[in-house]
Amino acid sequence: MNLANVIAVLKARWLPAVLAFALVFGAAIGYTMLAPKMYTATATLVIDIKPDPVTSMLYGGAASPAMMNTQVEVIRSDRVALRVVRNLKLTEVPPIRKLWEKVSKGDGTIEDWLVEFMLKNLDVQVARAGSNVVNVAYRGTEPQFVATIANAFVQAYLETAVELRVDPAREYSGFFGKQVDEARTALEAAQQRLSKFQQDQGIIVTDERYDVEMARLNMLSQQLVSTQALSSESSSRQAQVANNADRMSDVLNNPLVAAIKADVGRAEARVKELNARYGDQHPQVLEAKATLAELRNRLATETRNVTGSVSVSANIDRAREGQVRASLEEQRAKVLRLKQVRDQGSVLQRDVENAQRSYDLLLNRYNQSNLESQNRQSNASMLARATPPGAPSSPKVAANMLIGMFFGVAVGLGVAFALEQLDKRLRVPSDALSALGLPVIGIMPTPTIGRRMRVQLAQNQDRMISGRRLPAPPKA
Repeated sequence: MNLANVIAVLKARWLPAVLAFALVFGAAIGYTMLAPKMYTATATLVIDIKPDPVTSMLYGGAASPAMMNTQVEVIRSDRVALRVVRNLKLTEVPPIRKLWEKVSKGDGTIEDWLVEFMLKNLDVQVARAGSNVVNVAYRGTEPQFVATIANAFVQAYLETAVELRVDPAREYSGFFGKQVDEARTALEAAQQRLSKFQQDQGIIVTDERYDVEMARLNMLSQQLVSTQALSSESSSRQAQVANNADRMSDVLNNPLVAAIKADVGRAEARVKELNARYGDQHPQVLEAKATLAELRNRLATETRNVTGSVSVSANIDRAREGQVRASLEEQRAKVLRLKQVRDQGSVLQRDVENAQRSYDLLLNRYNQSNLESQNRQSNASMLARATPPGAPSSPKVAANMLIGMFFGVAVGLGVAFALEQLDKRLRVPSDALSALGLPVIGIMPTPTIGRRMRVQLAQNQDRMISGRRLPAPPKA
């Protein structure tokens, strides 16, 4: 369908199209005139995101979209709306109660009905992407009422935001308070166990004392080794005394024994000399033999005295070895006992330290939660209060007229072309050729056609032969 067809259809169907346009445009005008005037009041809220001196929670320099969307949902929540109802005491307003009784017929509560009613007319949006400014708008029929409700929503949100932060902190504070009491009790019990253990043992276990006792144990070990060496040497000398006492170094190096041995040697030489000169029975020989026997007895006595001191030294060395060994065993037992006591004391000391750390940690967390529960400051504030609007926000006359005109034109054109499809006629010569496949040999003018139109039809008729247009004659 070309432009000529469209114009022909509109000329033929102009009356239904105009009627349809008039109906739609009239409906838009009627709606605009009859629709109740709605007013919109907007309060502006700014959410300041910065480090909290109490909680030390860093959000960064700008509000994140997720957080801003969360705050928008909080403003739209039933909890905030219910606080608005209670702050303004809307349930006590007689007209509102009458309207509720008329609409709900006693079903449900008036607070739930008011919450649902107000949330329908509430519009909360972030001012722009990346901004931390929120616009809280409320629509209604009364300018003063919508401004009051918009401001009430902002105030209710501020109070609710504080509660959402303070209430969990208060619960945490109570929880950590109980934990602190239990931790304090556990710490006192651990300290009492450690004190009782130290009192029962009668000592205070320290690493310095343990080191001193270990040094003493090492010293006794060295002394035992030394006394064992001396005892072994003394035992060897004592065994030598039993086998060959006169060849011992102590005996050989003794001056008295050496002098007696010299006297014995001289006496033996004299006995041999006298025996050779006088015979065995001579008085001088007998006297010399008696002297020699006395000297030998003296030598044996001195040798026994010398070897006896060796035995005494060996016994003393063995006794010292036994004493050192006993002291070493006693010291070893003492060190083992001290180590056991120190280990037990270390366990109890670690219990006290762990209980102290747990108590300090819980106490710090309790103090922090307690401060958070007392912090009534909000990170949001009202940037601009809503004022009663001077002009209604709807209906919008100009917009409704433009929309009515647009839809009226669209509906009029739709009606014209719909009627044309139901009753299709030949409007232009080309329709006969396209519909029937026959050339146009003439056009019958209507009785009311004008003189100018007659000339134009004659010219068109002259140029149509076999469905084709001849070129127009040149202009004179």
